[in-house]
Amino acid sequence: MNVTGHTRRPASIRDVATAAGVSYQTVSRVINGHPSVKPSTRERVLAAIDELGFRRNATALALASGQRRAVTVLTANTTHYGYASILQGIEEAARAASYAVGIGVLESADEAAVAAEVQRAADAGGGLIVIAYDPAGVRALGAVPVELPVVGVVETPASPPDPGRPWVWTDDREAAYEATRHLLALGHQTVHYVAIPSSTRRTSARTTGWRQALREAGAPEPRPVQGSWGPAGGHAAGLKLAQDPAVTAILCGNDDLALGVLRALHETGRSVPGEVSVAGFDDAPHSAYLTPALTTVRLDFTGLGRAAFALLHGVLEESARIAPHPVSVPELVVRESSGPPTLPRNSS
Repeated sequence: MNVTGHTRRPASIRDVATAAGVSYQTVSRVINGHPSVKPSTRERVLAAIDELGFRRNATALALASGQRRAVTVLTANTTHYGYASILQGIEEAARAASYAVGIGVLESADEAAVAAEVQRAADAGGGLIVIAYDPAGVRALGAVPVELPVVGVVETPASPPDPGRPWVWTDDREAAYEATRHLLALGHQTVHYVAIPSSTRRTSARTTGWRQALREAGAPEPRPVQGSWGPAGGHAAGLKLAQDPAVTAILCGNDDLALGVLRALHETGRSVPGEVSVAGFDDAPHSAYLTPALTTVRLDFTGLGRAAFALLHGVLEESARIAPHPVSVPELVVRESSGPPTLPRNSS
């Protein structure tokens, strides 16, 4: 606020140009790092920017560059922990780069509905990030026009994707493998698995990692119990598994499923970890505060979102090699819900 009591308006790009004695087009070139600006002019413009407290924003940068500095994220869910954390990472990285972020919600996997949402995103301009953890997301990723810059956040691919596919993912296969090995190392004869839905009809990477650990150990391979994304699915699966006294260890496809499983075991009188060990997936914030605190696998979903935007930003700015790549190494977090079996085990 100035001495007259009026709020001072933020400095504009034209204010900077006047202070530096250059055109606003020159200021635009300095802001965008254009090599044609003489060093002495660049220094004068940067000094004016500092003196006036000029702050770049998405609109100013769009006007300066002639580009739509925006990204639209297509996702079928905005509330589950993994999805929400990816969105957070995208927004953080986009804000730092002065990009605006919009969200298009895929309300259905119906082909026409997906195509309409993809078209809306294309009409908005800028780039596109698709969270393809479910059938709607997978269909949307495949429906994006070839001319539209796009990055896919995908499940761990069954095999290395083509180098030209700008995809990012976490190593779910390795994460499930390590969690299963942890439970087997505690002395459990085998590990039962409550699965989240896969984005495709193929076996998910988490299921593959779980099964690989069992096979390497020569352990029995129970049939996976299909869950959902939330605690209700875990509760239903837990009630079913609790009836079998041979079940002493359960790996859950996410922490919300594990929450439901823990509740079901409590209701049926099976102690955790005394009779049954439980492990989750994702390390959601509530996992450390359950009773017992949940053993889980930590995945950096926020970092995954940041990486997705960085890859898209490179595509938009034509400054990065387009290549698919995994983002983070999973970390097993051992807490109270896993331990050696304390009661005799029946053969499964």
